[in-house]
Amino acid sequence: MSSAHHLDPPLWAVNGLYAVARPGVEFLARRLYDVEVTGRENIPQRGPVIMAANHLSFIDPVLVSMAARRNVRFMAVGFLFNQSRQFDRLITFFGAIPTARDVLPVRAVRRAIGELQKGEVVGVFPESRRVEYWGEEGPARGAAWLAMATGAMLLPVPIQGTQHTLGLVEKRFRAPPIRVWIEKPLDPLDYTDRVDPTAAMMEDWRAAMEGRLGPWWRDVEGEPATPVRVAD
Repeated sequence: MSSAHHLDPPLWAVNGLYAVARPGVEFLARRLYDVEVTGRENIPQRGPVIMAANHLSFIDPVLVSMAARRNVRFMAVGFLFNQSRQFDRLITFFGAIPTARDVLPVRAVRRAIGELQKGEVVGVFPESRRVEYWGEEGPARGAAWLAMATGAMLLPVPIQGTQHTLGLVEKRFRAPPIRVWIEKPLDPLDYTDRVDPTAAMMEDWRAAMEGRLGPWWRDVEGEPATPVRVAD
């Protein structure tokens, strides 16, 4: 078991440090990037929330946290860990939940459920990895499953522009315009009567994301967005 799994700081310490660090991080991000956030009024100020964003760059978690103005504990793919003990300690202290890619992440799911049951915010990337463009990878159902299991609201969070900095398209640091939208929350109670509740919820997540990102890729990036489908 990796050393990162043994580092589980108390919630009061994570939230306290986050509250202190967030204004500085937000100031730095706005100085480095042209960041515009729309839809903060859609974020519940208390209670469990799942923020589900597309994933283009290493800076996406920072932007989601900045937009939320609440502490967000991200489910981070396990290969990010064990590269540096200092890096492991840093991202774990800020609440990252190590998540295995190739095996059933039972421990990570239990931790995420525990955080949501305490009324916290969990961040997920349904595409499960960084992609070059919206639509390259269909979303998995994990975000909807967590919402159904805990009663947490699921917020679609489209991000555009980060593919041009620290991403797969542009690996170096750049300062492109970045847009973050926070869409209206999806309530798991609205899906309990569906034949396949998690698939229906993720399809609505996909549609909300496509409403922002599809036109952008077609009209601004000059590339067609590949249609995506919810994973079986």
